[in-house]
Amino acid sequence: MLMFVVCTGVLAQGTDPTRPPFETGLAAQPGVTMPEPTTGLQSIIRRKAGKPAALINGVVIELGGKVGEARLIRIGEDSVVLRGPQGIETLYLTPGVEKKAVRKGKR
Repeated sequence: MLMFVVCTGVLAQGTDPTRPPFETGLAAQPGVTMPEPTTGLQSIIRRKAGKPAALINGVVIELGGKVGEARLIRIGEDSVVLRGPQGIETLYLTPGVEKKAVRKGKR
């Protein structure tokens, strides 16, 4: 009976979509490359109480916080603005995708 409970727990862990995938060792094989970790703006966090934040390069940064030498100065609907030594930089949730207004018309 105990073996069934232990095995069920292990199987349940493998099916959790929020868990990272198990290390398969594929990167060690010649000719197989693993994808680069996601960088840039990954999420915008709106809070009922507290400062808004953004997930940038895997780190949660609150408005006014720093990303390297740059400061997070604005959080928009789909972008954030950083100010640093190189000037102003805008990061988008979906780079390369342009948002366009839809006109209402006759069908």
